[in-house]
Amino acid sequence: MQLLKALPLMSLALPGHADPQAPLFEPRPIPDHVYDGGWEHFVGGGVAAFDCDGDDLPDLYAAGGENPAQLMRNLTDDPGASLRFEEDTPDSLSLTGVTGAYPVEIDGDDVLDLAILRVGPDLLLRGQGDCTFAPFEGLGFTSGDHWTTGFSATWEDGQSLPTLAFGTYVDRSNPEGPFEACDATLLYRPDGDRYGPPERLEPGFCALSMLFSDWGRTGRADLRVSNDRHYYVRGGQEQMWAMEEDPRLYTEGEGWQPYSLWGMGIASRDLTGDGFPEVYLTSMGDQKFQSFDPVPGGPVWRDATYDRGTTAHRPHTGGDGRPSTGWHAAFGDVNSDGRDDIFVAKGNVEQMPDAAMKDPNTLLVQQADGRFVEMAAEAGIASMARSRGAALIDLNHDGALDLVVMNRRAPMELYESTGAQGNWLLVDVSGTAPNRQAIGAFVELRSARGVQTREVTVGGGHASGSAGPLQFGLGADETVEIRVVWPDESSSDWQSVAANQRLAIRP
Repeated sequence: MQLLKALPLMSLALPGHADPQAPLFEPRPIPDHVYDGGWEHFVGGGVAAFDCDGDDLPDLYAAGGENPAQLMRNLTDDPGASLRFEEDTPDSLSLTGVTGAYPVEIDGDDVLDLAILRVGPDLLLRGQGDCTFAPFEGLGFTSGDHWTTGFSATWEDGQSLPTLAFGTYVDRSNPEGPFEACDATLLYRPDGDRYGPPERLEPGFCALSMLFSDWGRTGRADLRVSNDRHYYVRGGQEQMWAMEEDPRLYTEGEGWQPYSLWGMGIASRDLTGDGFPEVYLTSMGDQKFQSFDPVPGGPVWRDATYDRGTTAHRPHTGGDGRPSTGWHAAFGDVNSDGRDDIFVAKGNVEQMPDAAMKDPNTLLVQQADGRFVEMAAEAGIASMARSRGAALIDLNHDGALDLVVMNRRAPMELYESTGAQGNWLLVDVSGTAPNRQAIGAFVELRSARGVQTREVTVGGGHASGSAGPLQFGLGADETVEIRVVWPDESSSDWQSVAANQRLAIRP
């Protein structure tokens, strides 16, 4: 393993008590951009955060719905400087009908490409290194006229291209819809250096989020799908597809527990230190936290929502007591105390009378006992706009997670973290061609408090994907150990590293 130090050390101290400290975010200006449109854009509204010009700072590509999508170039001056963005959208990205986007490295040239989700044909665009994009030539990818709201990608053994999954929502061509007219998930498995026609994973239950994850640490990622019961109405459920030669749904006999919810977004992260990922699922009403149980040996997650205090089922401020509507979800250590927290973008679908209209975004900060407390208002991010997608990512490489929030019929918002208290580590993980992003790798960080694990994935959230350094909060730890378990299941040796720096790790 090659390990390169890229940033100087900076000294930070963690407060002596164990109670979580409220992080602080400050709003920053960003070019005007609004996600808007009719009922086909009630859902979606995502943002992709990734470096498209090679300056090492994440840029932003924001879906617009019926408005043109826009690219925001990150012009922040130095690490830790105040965030600064400028709109600079090439013609190839100024598209209408965009619901979301995910950065993914497709062709192994070490330049990030884009999977663009649309009401209409989905697109794969090749990154050219200067924030310009062009259609792939000879890739064979074709898309029909879909309503796409979910995406994920993985690398299967021996392939030269990633496997892609597009989650379609309601079948726009079904004259008897929209209710009970859910479309299928479309799976693109490579055939050599091309894609053939997609395989339809059926039944489809109106997917709004999906994620390939090696949940069992077996070396194979399976596809988890979160579905919206509003349109499948009855007979549907959440799904997990076993990615065998012929994909199949896991069964109750294997430990999969059927349940239904208004599934909007998925987030996945190991919060217990056992190396296996927990999941957070957004919905209308209760948001679901599920803890993985490795003992049965199957895909078993047990509901721990109330035990952890993560229901986030009603607005925490604003005076509206009706149920909340959750969309994008993301894990991240927002105060760098060594414990992951949860951000949830919230907002009414449009004018649903049984759901809150004043529905501020949620920030659940984890306490020392593993329970979570709401701190969005104290942190300064309790927006009342109809939020949808988001990106929780370090935008200026100061070790603290910043926040971008997409809103429906209201301007997108940018928040800079100014109040993280603990030490940190940023980790860039690069793989070998063709899997340059090292999708499927696990980065493990070991300290006196235990092991933190990050799985390198593409997908999840709500129509929003990020690519960039993995952020670890370290609390008061000044030295930790780190290793990588690579996608081929080989692992590096544990190496000791100092806090408050950015590392680049290669095989």
